[in-house]
Amino acid sequence: MKIVAVLGSPRLNGNSAYIAERFLETARNLGAETQSFALNTLTYRGCQACRACKKTSEVCVLQDDLTEVLEAVRNAEAIVFASPVYFADVSGQMKLFIDRTYCFLTPDFHSNPNGSRLLPGKTAIFILTQGFPETVFADVFPRYQGVMRFIGINKTYLIRGCNLAKPDDILKHEDLLKQTEALAVHIMSRNAQPC
Repeated sequence: MKIVAVLGSPRLNGNSAYIAERFLETARNLGAETQSFALNTLTYRGCQACRACKKTSEVCVLQDDLTEVLEAVRNAEAIVFASPVYFADVSGQMKLFIDRTYCFLTPDFHSNPNGSRLLPGKTAIFILTQGFPETVFADVFPRYQGVMRFIGINKTYLIRGCNLAKPDDILKHEDLLKQTEALAVHIMSRNAQPC
């Protein structure tokens, strides 16, 4: 199984990145081929609304560091989206990336119930971390779960780390890391059912 992780935190060793690496490590130990992209180390722009991907191209025509990331996502069977929650949403780095996945939609996506260019059967794993307790920002995942379905990814899972304000707070949450490992085992079993 090919798994690609898209890391949206500006902290390369922050909580969301740590959880993502634990997921990838578990999957690698079970035979997965993994690849990670730290968005904050890349140079790219958000969607420019040029609509070239609906007129003359089946891929995003912007040539920047996201070209390789989008291609890796296109070829992966599972994609890990890892981001801290900043100001009630995913990080700006992650939002720019998600906007660029607009290229995965066909030109007739408004009227076509199967308007995705992605091969069916992909799985998305969202890793969201935040300093606040779980009663706050619970609406972030459902929004992006809807976006995933829109671009053709129907199996979605959530790993949510709350009360993780400092960069290494995850080390105090062994239960969350065990949940992460268990989900990786579940995904690798190929019998995974969406949550």
